[in-house]
Amino acid sequence: MFTAEIIPYRLCFKKPAGTSRGIYREHRIWYVVLRNREDPTHSGIGECAPLPDLSCDYGDRYAETISRFCRHTVERQELDLPLLRPYPSILFGLESALQHYRQQSWQLWETPFSRGEEGIPINGLIWMGNLDDMRQQAENLLQRGFRCIKLKIGAIGFERELELLRDIRISHPHITLRVDANGAFTPGEAVEKLQRLAALDVHSIEQPIRAGQWEEMARLCFTTPLPIALDEELIGIHHPDKKRKLLETIQPQYIILKPSLHGGLSGCREWITLARELEIGWGVTSALESNIGLNSIAQWCSTLDNPLPQGLGTGSLYQNNLPLPLEIRGERLWYNPSGTFPDKPLQVYEQHHD
Repeated sequence: MFTAEIIPYRLCFKKPAGTSRGIYREHRIWYVVLRNREDPTHSGIGECAPLPDLSCDYGDRYAETISRFCRHTVERQELDLPLLRPYPSILFGLESALQHYRQQSWQLWETPFSRGEEGIPINGLIWMGNLDDMRQQAENLLQRGFRCIKLKIGAIGFERELELLRDIRISHPHITLRVDANGAFTPGEAVEKLQRLAALDVHSIEQPIRAGQWEEMARLCFTTPLPIALDEELIGIHHPDKKRKLLETIQPQYIILKPSLHGGLSGCREWITLARELEIGWGVTSALESNIGLNSIAQWCSTLDNPLPQGLGTGSLYQNNLPLPLEIRGERLWYNPSGTFPDKPLQVYEQHHD
């Protein structure tokens, strides 16, 4: 039998992280800790990390909602998946806590990654900033050995973003370039912009237009000169029948899965099953979780046998992240089973700033 404790936590970015939706400076999250009634040292930690401008389950009473679902889970001693479907960030936190509790180890699944034998290929990420800052980010990533780089676009002007992409392509003709528009294009301008991106041999673009425009997105995916990946489009789509309808209607080339946004681990498994059936590519990305959530996503991702570079390189963004042995070496994320783990009350780490 386990109990549940909820620990609010405020993550502080080392430097502002820009997207077309705005700039992140801090991220408010909630840890869920399950503890055995008889042995308090037997515990499991999960992370509920909603993004206020994106998460379908976030609102003013979010903390109360977590409390309600924690009480319900303690009463049942298991997850109520049908009830939790509309609350992906809470479902992910409880799934992760329960997996950790059952495994009694930070090695949440038994894979070569969890044993420290293999790393997961990841992309480097260029956050929005001024052009010089983005150029410096690109150079740093290339010097570190990344061969797949994703650029956030939509905030500093398309011509300047093209200039940066062109410079990277000229100096590094063989790397893979991805872009993420976060819905920044209008349907009327999207085709011309996609053509100009394709001329630079861009691998794919995430969410070129705002979510919720299924017919417009379907037309884009049918005529696009470069592959389109859906991201925000998947938010709020909970039931398997509606997931199928979305994918069959839009027919994207890829979908990008974030457990905190797209149905927890169980909901993302449903997306993957459908994508495989419909021959749609897919990848896994974190959604600005701390190392607790990132570890859960990475270890789960390592069970899926996807060779593409994944979006799991966000663990170094925070000043006060919790210590977990997730290490980026070259262009891969590694887990070190003999590394450093949380050994203090979680609240202690919140006050730490590098």
